[in-house]
Amino acid sequence: MASYLQLLKTPGSKGFVFAGLIARIPVSMTAIGIITMLSELQKSYTLAGGVAALFTLSCAIIAPQISRAVDRYGQSRVLPYASFISFISILALLAVAYWQLPVWLLFLFAITGGFMPSMSAMVRARWTEIYRGKPELQTAYALESVLDELCFIIGPPVSVGLCVGLFPQAGPLLAMLFLAIGVTAFVLQKSTEPPIKAQEILHSSVIHLPVVKLLALLMLFLGIIVGTIDVASVAFAKAQNMPASASMVLSFYAISSCFAGLLFGAIRFPLSLSKMLVIATIATMVSSIPLIFVWDIVSLSTVVFLAGFFFSPTMIIAMSLIEESVPEDQLTEGLTWLISGLGIGVALGAAMAGFVIDEFNISTGFMVALLASLFVFFMALLIYKITVKPVICSDPCLNG
Repeated sequence: MASYLQLLKTPGSKGFVFAGLIARIPVSMTAIGIITMLSELQKSYTLAGGVAALFTLSCAIIAPQISRAVDRYGQSRVLPYASFISFISILALLAVAYWQLPVWLLFLFAITGGFMPSMSAMVRARWTEIYRGKPELQTAYALESVLDELCFIIGPPVSVGLCVGLFPQAGPLLAMLFLAIGVTAFVLQKSTEPPIKAQEILHSSVIHLPVVKLLALLMLFLGIIVGTIDVASVAFAKAQNMPASASMVLSFYAISSCFAGLLFGAIRFPLSLSKMLVIATIATMVSSIPLIFVWDIVSLSTVVFLAGFFFSPTMIIAMSLIEESVPEDQLTEGLTWLISGLGIGVALGAAMAGFVIDEFNISTGFMVALLASLFVFFMALLIYKITVKPVICSDPCLNG
């Protein structure tokens, strides 16, 4: 824990960490808030889910482009404009829902609402500028992974509670307030903003780099595991006539991931990042197997706690690999592709698990997570293969 306290003693760090935390909470609040709001006002879960899914997909596609612009022009020049578009769009979506205007407008503003920037990547970019090439960077990434988890522990229940307890638009409305305050406070802190690197040549997107593609795919499959566990756990709890226990089960997953992230960030391992990634994905794969054998809420909570233990370390290693693999002047874009991959994966996992559970059963639904874990491991192997350079012996006899 001392290493984390030391991090926060870095000049300016407390300010951008707190502002970044406020600014990233809307990501966890908005989609679930849209679902709750529209299910209340329109009485249609199909419409609510469709609009929320389009918003999530839009965020995943647009966020890397925003980050690409940030790498070229700077955080303080790009983030206010992108956030303003998202802010106005979500407010317009709320107005359309309130006045029962044509449904197509909901989908239009869901798309433009996706201009919400990836604040997780922006904060990590500041940490990278401070600790590039130093062991403290792993600890900083671990702290950010824990804060990401914290947002998804706090954000959704607050958003749903406000929509149900106050008025249907309350959750997304508070999310936009957080976005405005958080981004404003963040960009005003100029001293820790990464400087714009000289770009004599306009680089193509980093997604064209093989390692970035593979890491984004790895995060997508990791997200499928999370989305599957979310939906299947809710379905399992309902089948056990204990629907309220689903929140407890998912809390175990988040708490486990937070604890593992803090622990991983405080330890130094004498292994290459690509080798650690393979080990972490093997553990992810093995811990996914018991999901298909759970029989009650206690067993599910135990298994989910175990599965969650390997989420944050895998994400931290992947972020560290991006920092090693992309040009300095494209770091924010590289980090954002991973976060977008994770977001798309969560949405896909939820949709796939829901379909499989409806068509077959809950145990088969958990199989989606197990299959995704196999692909996570396969991606890690490919990443290891392309990042580990072969050792060439100087003795021609041994080489020939």
